Amino acid sequence: MSQILPREIEKLKPKSVLALFFAFVVPVLVASQSTPDPLIGVWKLNVAESTFDPGPPRISETVTIEPYGENGLKTTADVIDAQGKRFVIVSAGFVDGKEFAAKGDSNADTYSMMRVDANTIDRTSRKAGQVTIVLRRSVSKDGKTQTVTTRGNTVNGHPLRNILIFERQ
Repeated sequence: MSQILPREIEKLKPKSVLALFFAFVVPVLVASQSTPDPLIGVWKLNVAESTFDPGPPRISETVTIEPYGENGLKTTADVIDAQGKRFVIVSAGFVDGKEFAAKGDSNADTYSMMRVDANTIDRTSRKAGQVTIVLRRSVSKDGKTQTVTTRGNTVNGHPLRNILIFERQ
């Protein structure tokens, strides 16, 4: 391949410069873009496919997951519980194992997140420094469903063992 010197660039026609741009620069830019996180999106709970232990099941839940900074996620869960009461839980933090504040969650003051693989995140909830709940959020290979497995104890000491199935909206 011949080398193009700066004075030779001036002689090139605009179409040639554009062709060089698309041939060399665009592929590098596309390759440098990271793969989008499969967790990001809007997810609606499929109550019929989910298991709640203890019950009763909530009426509905919609979870919105957005990018947060360079290596983080912001999660907003809009929930209507079994009694028809609506509440919102918001968390925003980095996927680095460090604790960050939880808002609206009676079972947690802080969360921490770690990535298990490209489709899976583990989140640990703590109340007054004690682990209360461990949650695993995993997206199917086809990207259409998300399974959230929750294990632990509520602040009241009640065991919690839920498997929630969400569908991408």
